[in-house]
Amino acid sequence: MIVEAQSKGLGRCGLYVGAENVRLYFPRNLSAIEFNLGHLKIECKLNPDFWQGQPEINDPRLGAWLDTKMMHENRHRVAVRLAMIPTGENAYKLQPATAEIPARPQLRAIVAA
Repeated sequence: MIVEAQSKGLGRCGLYVGAENVRLYFPRNLSAIEFNLGHLKIECKLNPDFWQGQPEINDPRLGAWLDTKMMHENRHRVAVRLAMIPTGENAYKLQPATAEIPARPQLRAIVAA
């Protein structure tokens, strides 16, 4: 899934997941997810607002990692698109989004001859 790292000012970064991704990929009973960030593993709690119009993950450790690894060359502090890739049950890795990573699977119609 495609998400965005966003600067919240002065060293504060968050991960905007998006309402559609929340609806499709995150069950309401889920209380936390894990990020595998190289040698670093971070468990981030999901607050109730995550399912109610604020689909963001705001964890200070994740924010520091995003600021260091993804936002450091971003002088204007614009959002950075990232691919959030499953690595296990409720576990993900983050990497820069590229044109080769589709936002969601493409469906093709099958035409009967």
